[in-house]
Amino acid sequence: MDSDYGIPRQLSDLQKLRSTYQPELPPCLQGTTVRVEFGDATTAADSSGAHTISRLLPHTYGQPLVHFLRATAKVLDAQIITDHPAIRVGVVFCGRQSPGGHNVIWGLHNALKTHNPNSTLLGFLGGSEGLFAQKTLEITDDILATYKNQGGYDLLGRTKDQIRTTEQVNAAMAACTALKLNGLVIIGGVTSNTDAAQLAEIFAAAKCPTKVVGVPVTLNGDLKNQFVETNVGFDTICKVNSQLISNVCTDALSAEKYYYFIRLMGRKASHVALECTLQSHPNMVILGEEVSASKLTLFDLTKQICDAVQARAEQDKNHGVILLPEGLIESIPEVYALLQEIHGLLRQGVSVDTISSQLSPWASALFEFLPPFIRKQLLLFPESDDSAQLSQIETEKLLAHLVEAEMNKRVKEGTYKGKKFNAICHFFGYQARGSLPSKFDCDYAYVLGHITYHILAAGLNGYIATVTNLKSPVNKWRCGAAPITAMMTVKRYGRGPGASSIGKPALHPATVDLKGKAYELLRQNATKFLMDDVYRNPGPLQFDGSGADAKPVTLCVEDQDYMGRIKELQKYLDKVRTIVKPGCSQDVLKAALSAMASVTDILSVMSSPSNIGQTPF
Repeated sequence: MDSDYGIPRQLSDLQKLRSTYQPELPPCLQGTTVRVEFGDATTAADSSGAHTISRLLPHTYGQPLVHFLRATAKVLDAQIITDHPAIRVGVVFCGRQSPGGHNVIWGLHNALKTHNPNSTLLGFLGGSEGLFAQKTLEITDDILATYKNQGGYDLLGRTKDQIRTTEQVNAAMAACTALKLNGLVIIGGVTSNTDAAQLAEIFAAAKCPTKVVGVPVTLNGDLKNQFVETNVGFDTICKVNSQLISNVCTDALSAEKYYYFIRLMGRKASHVALECTLQSHPNMVILGEEVSASKLTLFDLTKQICDAVQARAEQDKNHGVILLPEGLIESIPEVYALLQEIHGLLRQGVSVDTISSQLSPWASALFEFLPPFIRKQLLLFPESDDSAQLSQIETEKLLAHLVEAEMNKRVKEGTYKGKKFNAICHFFGYQARGSLPSKFDCDYAYVLGHITYHILAAGLNGYIATVTNLKSPVNKWRCGAAPITAMMTVKRYGRGPGASSIGKPALHPATVDLKGKAYELLRQNATKFLMDDVYRNPGPLQFDGSGADAKPVTLCVEDQDYMGRIKELQKYLDKVRTIVKPGCSQDVLKAALSAMASVTDILSVMSSPSNIGQTPF
């Protein structure tokens, strides 16, 4: 009920202690002056979709990168904002709850009141539905008191609905107009920030004065690109799950007779499964990206796991722990094709009871092969994004069932002589979502909240708050903002022979990079993890002392800080302009031309659509 939102929480002693923690701000966000450096105009990450994006989002495409500067920075063309009139800002939680979300609101509220005590922050109650219905709660220090550094989204509530239809967009604009909002802040993941970009464009075209800003908060960790290094909540989710996994690993090693199949969060991408593997060292992890890249079938996966079980049994190890993401089921090619047929029939209104008789012969054969509990789950109506209800499909039990059948078959054939295979299955899908956020997520979310105010103070629309160089201490974080359109791509979708259609511009989930350093680290240790039982227990979340400042392994091993490198490049270009001026020697001019010609040739090849993400040599 609406009356439940924003009420004081009953806090434990630990929660009370956490509520007193004050996150640190980077130097560029301190004080009451906003210093903005505008970079070059941005383009689309995938040049093949640039025309479509610019045509459909003309008011917000091609906007510049933005860097926020510390007081001591000497940038000649920086915009200094010292006048801060009172403004009204609305904030809404979209998508699934992610630890740290409350700190975004706290940071935004603190920044608003620091720059002008008369500014107002309104929280929409019940997510996007509250936005449409104009149900609000004014955020105050008293209301925030028991929500600082706390988990969940219960301060305001949330929905996972999209803000996509004409009716929804009009309702959102009507709310912003009626409430006289200068800014609307959307806290969420890939889908929510796609909606933020669309709203920003429509608001701009309609000359609605409300500026729309996105904040990257999602437990799946899949809103990643050159501007966004990680998402609020991902660190907490992985740390909490890694401890649970490690406890299970210790249990397996103690009993020496069970194989644990653990399904983790991760719909289109396997970031959580990869990070938890690098933290806790289970025996195996099956990433959806590997399955898709190698087109592994159910039979392939079953054989892979059975061969591992047999290899371990030969070393007298009859236990193990296997991780898999919840989105794995859609990565298996024949199951994905079956789901597409089922979803098509469901949308046509075909009854669940008669679907099996209307499937194509091969799909029907696969459907009948699967155990009854999986058949029932595959028949669930798909989500709004056309994906299956992944949290309801027990992929871990399916694999455990198939592995057990294969191991029993090998016993009968005399090819397996180890102990009887015993499986225990878990789904860690909800246990971590409401956790107290880690120190890193508390800091990151609070800083993003402050950045959101800076974006609005600079009058920007259609931007997402960004922090780079996150693996360094807070005082070295680089704060800025990037147009959401610069992160968008346009995917082609085809159904049926020869069909091809172009989708709309959108943010798409970033999958695990199978050429990245984090995946390389996994592969280097895969055999050791499989055979040597090098289980590692990071323990429970730490808020002080040893382990409190630990950050995601995948964040620390990747070579990121894109915004910092953009600024470094700008410095080199400025130096070239300083050296190569009219009046410089012929030799200097020739050297500059030769070097620039070589660089532009290389960059042209690398930037061509066919070579995006590849090395030209």
